[in-house]
Amino acid sequence: MKSIHRRSALASLLGGVAAAALPVRPAFAQSNEQAAALGREWSDMRWRRGIENQRMADLGDGTFLNPIMSGDHPDPSILKDGDDYYMTFSSFESVPGVHIWHSRDLVNWRPVTAALTKNIGSVWAPELCKHGDRYFIYIPARFPDYRSSYVIWADTIEGPWSDPIDLKLPAHIDPGHAVGEDGKRYLFLSGGDRVKLTDDGLATDGAPEHVYDPWRYPDDWIVEGFAPEGPKITRHGDWFYMITAVGGTAGPPTGHMVIAARSRSINGPWENCPHNPIVRTVSGAEKWWSRGHATLVEGPDGSWWMVYHGYENAYWTLGRQTLLDPIEWTDDGWFRARGGDLANPVAKPRGGEALPHGMALSDDFSTDKFGLQWSFYDPQADEKARLERRDGVLHMRAKGAAPSNCSPLTFVQGELAYEIEVEIEVDPGVTAGVILFYDRALYGGLGFDAQRFVTHQYGIERGRPANPNGRRMFLRLTNAYNVVYFDTSPDGINWKRFDRQMEVSGYHHNVRGGFMMLRPGLYAAGEGEARFRNFKFRAL
Repeated sequence: MKSIHRRSALASLLGGVAAAALPVRPAFAQSNEQAAALGREWSDMRWRRGIENQRMADLGDGTFLNPIMSGDHPDPSILKDGDDYYMTFSSFESVPGVHIWHSRDLVNWRPVTAALTKNIGSVWAPELCKHGDRYFIYIPARFPDYRSSYVIWADTIEGPWSDPIDLKLPAHIDPGHAVGEDGKRYLFLSGGDRVKLTDDGLATDGAPEHVYDPWRYPDDWIVEGFAPEGPKITRHGDWFYMITAVGGTAGPPTGHMVIAARSRSINGPWENCPHNPIVRTVSGAEKWWSRGHATLVEGPDGSWWMVYHGYENAYWTLGRQTLLDPIEWTDDGWFRARGGDLANPVAKPRGGEALPHGMALSDDFSTDKFGLQWSFYDPQADEKARLERRDGVLHMRAKGAAPSNCSPLTFVQGELAYEIEVEIEVDPGVTAGVILFYDRALYGGLGFDAQRFVTHQYGIERGRPANPNGRRMFLRLTNAYNVVYFDTSPDGINWKRFDRQMEVSGYHHNVRGGFMMLRPGLYAAGEGEARFRNFKFRAL
């Protein structure tokens, strides 16, 4: 069979949508076709395309279009360090995690390192900061039977980063580091609490105390829950400003929001902003939902900005993406957001330097991208020993019986439509394949062993028709606006469409919980080894 023309297949999938007039943005996408239309309206015709056709925020004309970090980059913590900016994010069960990215203009970002290489549990909302000449990351994490916050440190941003130190803070999340007018260090915590740190920042100095009662929204607003979290402290002029998220980080699109308070002392009292909320999604018709968890940051030209996250309308599967919103200081000493709903291009900060943005997600396995791109899901301490790169081949020792218990190797991507292709060879007794993985109970994909295909759908495995290719084949997965289909080939030239397709728009937090994204990846289960060659990624 001749190779299937991929763009024709995508056009066929979209049907008449491209020819029809695009609708006014609805409250939410109610069908695959509508989701595709939303994706086309908001992305394909406006994005500047970079590495592997991946979307870039920088439009090249002095403006940018959010997100600045597409795909799952939630709870952004940003550090201005001279002319450099660094960000890190929640990494949940993926290890290595707490990835650090670098920018010099707030819009273009490139990866630096993964600061956390040990599994300390699900990582939520770390805080990156610098005190003196040392860098610190404060990391809330939880295993099913234990929760605490940890700190790691390094003398250079590239590391090496220290082993995690347990701060013994079991009842709080989302730390925000602050230094008071007296030079003392604090972590502000969820719920309006605060704990003092020792001068070296490596231990707490006393018990948490309640210091702030967050502003409450009107009772008739549609939100997920009050949930005050993510407090970030910025000193500007004579004031300390506390930026907090309330309303819940997912659930209804109108829930999550940004509020502000201020005090002349780190010890309070805190005065709530009369203009709260500073940012809120007010309608499900907006492009960005559940906008919140903000930090103020000064741009390279002295302008001021907020960095926060949001879900892309109809694409909960991409997780929470990082957004950049311009602010202006007002005569009353407060500030307001100027970016509106962030659906349109915004003027870039002036000055700075536009670094190359993003990274190639294709991998010929000639260099080690483990930690920078690839991470295991909930690995054991010795999990990396399962991998070996040799002569352009990734050797992966099989584990478990299915993606649910084999710690798949996954990565973050930020496209609405893309394809991945890889050559796979399996030992007898091994099943391997390509997968879109949310967590142990929710994933989809296609694998094979020497005799048969295996589909993964809703986190359920099913044997499929006999495998005519034996223990070696090429697999291609296409995700076209949350509709997923597969092609197989014995030689990488002649392709055959697999007869099972999937719709995965419901594989996300509001269905399953966990706050993560649907990550593409590779897996190997059973007894023996799978070998992967020439992994290719391309945005459509």
